[in-house]
Amino acid sequence: MIRIVLPYHLRNLAGVGSEVAIDAGPDPTTRGVLDALEARYPVLRGTIRDHATRERRAFLRYFASGEDISFEPDDAALPAAVVAGEEPFIVMGAIAGG
Repeated sequence: MIRIVLPYHLRNLAGVGSEVAIDAGPDPTTRGVLDALEARYPVLRGTIRDHATRERRAFLRYFASGEDISFEPDDAALPAAVVAGEEPFIVMGAIAGG
């Protein structure tokens, strides 16, 4: 099981706590994790990734094992600690402003 931490507004939308656990299959990738998350919580479709292009929304970032993986290919393997459930896959809202 992969643990996912969502930002407050997405937790509220999905009606979940600070962390959810999903099964992303035998070869977990960012795409697989997000596909499984959206399948389990359909209300999140279009909030993390664009409906049409399936690309990450501009003001969200993904973190795994303390690293920003937002710009890594969606089919890249996730770190072993995330796959093992030792560390969470984090979806974080980017901070912008001046």
